[in-house]
Amino acid sequence: MATSPSRTSRRGDLTSSPGRDLPPFEDESEGLLGEGPLPGEEEEEGDGEDLIGMGMERDYRPIPALDQYEAEGLDLDDEDLSELSPGARAAAEEAMRRRDREQGISGRLRRGLLYDSEDEDDELPASRRRRIGERAAEGITDGEEEEMIESIENLEDMKGHTVREWVSMAAPRLEIYNRFKNFLRTHVDENGHNVFKEKISDMCKENKESLAVNYEDLAAREHVLAYFLPEAPAEMLKVFDEAAKEVVLAMYPKYDRIAHEIHVRICNLPLVEEIRSLRQLHLNQLIRTSGVVSSCTGVLPQLSMVKYNCNKCNFVQGPFFQSQNQEVKPGSCPECQSQGPFDINMEETVYQNYQRIKIQESPGKVPAGRLPRSKDAILLADLVDSCKPGDEIELTGIYHNNYDGSLNMANGFPVFATVILANHITRRDEGVAVAELTDEDVKAIVTLSKDERIGERIFASMAPSIYGHEDIKRALALSLFGGEPKNPGGKHKVRGDINVLLCGDPGTAKSQFLKYVEKVASRAVFTTGQGASAVGLTAYVQRHPVSREWTLEAGALVLADRGVCLIDEFDKMNDADRTSIHEAMEQQSISISKAGIVTSLQARCTVIAASNPIGGRYDPSLTFAENVDLTEPIVSRFDVLCVVRDTVDPVQDEMLARFVVSSHIKHHPSNKEGGVALEEVVLHNSSDVPPIPQELLRKYIIYAKERVHPKLNQMDQDKVARIYSDLRKESMVSSSSPPVIPITVRHIESMIRMAEAHAKMHLRDYVLEDDVNMAIRVMLESFIDTQKFSVMRGMRKTFARYLAFRRDNNELLLFILKQLVAEQVAYQRNRYGVQNDTIEIPEKDLQDKARQINIHNLSAFYDSDLFRSNKFNHDGKKKLILQQF
Repeated sequence: MATSPSRTSRRGDLTSSPGRDLPPFEDESEGLLGEGPLPGEEEEEGDGEDLIGMGMERDYRPIPALDQYEAEGLDLDDEDLSELSPGARAAAEEAMRRRDREQGISGRLRRGLLYDSEDEDDELPASRRRRIGERAAEGITDGEEEEMIESIENLEDMKGHTVREWVSMAAPRLEIYNRFKNFLRTHVDENGHNVFKEKISDMCKENKESLAVNYEDLAAREHVLAYFLPEAPAEMLKVFDEAAKEVVLAMYPKYDRIAHEIHVRICNLPLVEEIRSLRQLHLNQLIRTSGVVSSCTGVLPQLSMVKYNCNKCNFVQGPFFQSQNQEVKPGSCPECQSQGPFDINMEETVYQNYQRIKIQESPGKVPAGRLPRSKDAILLADLVDSCKPGDEIELTGIYHNNYDGSLNMANGFPVFATVILANHITRRDEGVAVAELTDEDVKAIVTLSKDERIGERIFASMAPSIYGHEDIKRALALSLFGGEPKNPGGKHKVRGDINVLLCGDPGTAKSQFLKYVEKVASRAVFTTGQGASAVGLTAYVQRHPVSREWTLEAGALVLADRGVCLIDEFDKMNDADRTSIHEAMEQQSISISKAGIVTSLQARCTVIAASNPIGGRYDPSLTFAENVDLTEPIVSRFDVLCVVRDTVDPVQDEMLARFVVSSHIKHHPSNKEGGVALEEVVLHNSSDVPPIPQELLRKYIIYAKERVHPKLNQMDQDKVARIYSDLRKESMVSSSSPPVIPITVRHIESMIRMAEAHAKMHLRDYVLEDDVNMAIRVMLESFIDTQKFSVMRGMRKTFARYLAFRRDNNELLLFILKQLVAEQVAYQRNRYGVQNDTIEIPEKDLQDKARQINIHNLSAFYDSDLFRSNKFNHDGKKKLILQQF
């Protein structure tokens, strides 16, 4: 590079020291190149000298002797220079870059080589220069205040401040504002689509003011903001709202006429806290918790920006921003200096929507023996009315304390009430339970569903610690999977839940079945008839202790929405209380009309009840209605009626006793290992199919309920119509005796629901003939068990072909053989007054009975383990079947 011209040297090297004051040139003969000071320089050095004076033009007169370049350093003439080829140019540039790296130069020209206006841009970070360029391109000029605030590049360096102090300062606040605004503008998903452009567009189409931001996306792009957000949520969300409003108004400039504020809602916060685990360390932090809404107030107006009128001079003061904790009032009037009184200016005051709800721990998450905890939450702006009593929600909000006078009077001064200021609410209606399943769980569930005997395995896995009662286990399994709710024409709803009533003798594990369902169901509420009232089961109205207005409190059936409500001691309830659940069991809603509140709550739950018969024991010579003190309307709402009889059977009693003793031995706290023989005894409980682990069974039920929705296109309608017609005919047989349980249209719907539930067990998309046959079998068993003993035998013979579905031939033959044994025992007692230790049954009697159900070969039955385990022996020579007691 050539050196500077001589004229520059003569003038005192202006470029090398641009701030130096030099005197004007008066005469070229004064020896400007001399070493001594110029005349008057020392005297006026302090004040400086004006270079732009009367003789300014003389500086620019041509001086040929000086107006030339120095020849030193120029080795080649211009004519000898040739243009470099592209490859040579690239090699030269690479060599220069390598030289610059070795000398520590970062790509910019060194200071002094070129005049760069004091290198002003060097002092601005790259992000700041980019934003200035963006704002200039948009035609926005920064205000003086923003120009005075210097943005921060290293935002995570808090210089010893706490997070809340740091984000409240002007410079970090500006950097947070700009980073979040850039995040909203530039964040794209894996397909390259701009996420928030679509979200903002959808929000504006619906005239909403909430913009949901996924915390995981924010943490992936802006980890510093994601770190600050839970620590100082109130300050951060205020900055986020301002940035989001600017981005929205850049896309839709007139949108502020519809929504004055844009609220950023944080969803998918990683850590979920239980309500009972909230402590002091969570104060003023962003938390995520879940629970059931147990009560909510009406929507009230809350002061947001308030203005006051001075009563003396009518001067309008304000606006004052009202916080959640205390009321802000002016001290004195700035116009007339009076101390008040001041009235709120109703016209100019700005209000916002306010609602207070109470969320309670989900019934399934309350530890045994503990009371469910609850917490108040405040919903503001457009979050009001986003949930109602009975809804299970996930709530993200700021956990903070406020002064509560009533609490302080009761507990002493230094106690504060805590409340959650809601930021985001998600209703856990659909799909949230499935989200808890991992990919490995789904893979295991799908693999399990391909087992040919999955239905029998599920039935065998229900309450494996209870011996026998296959019919009850089958009914409970179908109830847990449930059918499909329907809404024909949008006019009325047809429920999909299957209600089950267990009734029978004491000591037959009815309550244990209910307790088992409480553990295995994803959402269950357990209550007893003695301790439940009508309002406790449905809903009740009470005054809110703070606002003194009537609020709605949810009862057990509402809290069990989309779950299971278990009612033990169902017969101990008052008739008035029992009548209150009629609507909940069929229409699956609860209508309230009390204290001026007229509304309807959802109660979409399965009801499983347990009841004892009148007098304590079930009398098989009477009908179900005569045994149980329940009205016909309530009985008809149960899809399956399971009658449990405590019959005397020496073989079964011995096997039951062995099972109970072995179970106690195996599960004793000091016994860590069970013997092999004990395992075999336990497995006898559920025929020969291996049970499913309980945790996997629970996940299987959740997956099937949420993901599988079988259709009825391939259902055998003629078979259902025929069985309904036959049942109606049979139900009216004994007209002289008290009426049996009548067959109604509800029984057809019950069969359809059970067929859908059986299809869900196999994860099928359509209801097949097997599902219909199983539903008919369960329905018939339920109906026949409720009849008198005299009617029951005739019905079993009439519907034998339906009852034999999916039953092993050996099981059917064993059932027939036990009936023959019971008849022989009854004959011996009536004839001789005693019972022999050995019962002999002619082989021909069993063969005749077997031919009636199309079983002709009995040799496999004689060789089966089932035959031997019940202490039967076959004497082929005498053609007798012997049972030894």
